[in-house]
Amino acid sequence: MTMKRVIHLAGVAALALTAAEPAAAAVSKAVGTAINQAVKGSGAAAVAAINTAKAAAKTPEERAKVAQAAAYVYTKQGQYSKAADELQAGGTATPAQLARLYYNAGNYTKAVEQAKKAGGEDMTILIAQAAVKQGHYAEAVASYNKLIQQNGPKSLYLENLANAQYKSGDKKGYLATTEKLVRADPSPARWQTLLVELQKQQMQPEAKLALFHLMETTGNLKRPEDIQEFAKLAIIKNQPGVAQSVLSKAGGGLGSDPMTAKLAQAAAQRAQAAGAAAPQLAAAPATAAQAGGAYLGLGQYPAAATAYGKAASAGGPDTDADKTFEGIAQVKAGSAKAAVATFASVKEGGLKDIADLWKLYASTKG
Repeated sequence: MTMKRVIHLAGVAALALTAAEPAAAAVSKAVGTAINQAVKGSGAAAVAAINTAKAAAKTPEERAKVAQAAAYVYTKQGQYSKAADELQAGGTATPAQLARLYYNAGNYTKAVEQAKKAGGEDMTILIAQAAVKQGHYAEAVASYNKLIQQNGPKSLYLENLANAQYKSGDKKGYLATTEKLVRADPSPARWQTLLVELQKQQMQPEAKLALFHLMETTGNLKRPEDIQEFAKLAIIKNQPGVAQSVLSKAGGGLGSDPMTAKLAQAAAQRAQAAGAAAPQLAAAPATAAQAGGAYLGLGQYPAAATAYGKAASAGGPDTDADKTFEGIAQVKAGSAKAAVATFASVKEGGLKDIADLWKLYASTKG
């Protein structure tokens, strides 16, 4: 849920372009010509023109205009610290301009220092972003909450607040913010914003498999590498029919990769065997989860939920995984309210995060 960079440099560019108009800027012809060459040029030639302008500048106004043009040139070249130095040397830099330049230079301490001097909504955003970059997530949470308090619950603020809350370990706050986002807009795009961030986290195979199920359910399983990984995990975790279905839906979108062909063959073979064995496996709690996986792949969701529920009731080491997939089967069977309760029963641990997101999804369906 990372925010796109919104640290704009338009203010610096506008100042530099003004400096490039000698007739309106009260600078000598020599200075104005050199500034024009610098602003219109690039690379070493632009820097050389700036140096020429510096040598020709005699008055404080001319030196200020040259500094603005230099800041523009160095900004275009991505030399943000150099641009800030030049702007400060000219004596006309504003804290907001310097904050933006230092942020883009990666000097977040100086960026925050200048942003606090400048004040305003944009600068509070910059302070929050800088806090995230530095790993100061609690500070980021405070900044985004301040933005929301002052400007209302804009989606962009909520997205970034949720991201900072998750990284700070405030899972309760993260879920509350996420719920606001999803209830306001349960579109695939909204879910993608949430799931992409979770996908970056290290997680156990069962949690990753449940994540892929949620990606598929919300219309966000699109990348070939995700489809292949989903299929592999489904086969390994006794859901071969799920793998077969996912690969079949992808069709030609996966191309002629030999790995895809092998996965499809393995999924088809194992799905057939799993389907045949499912009734017998479902009879005993120790093997009921395997039956649940088989029924899930066959689209027999009530039977899958029952089988996973029987496995979970045995209280084995995979209880939370069994509950998570029981809930997924309940959602697919149209029993959203029952699924919410099932997901809520997953304990703190490796599957809690994804179970909570599934619970949120289920709560929007029932």
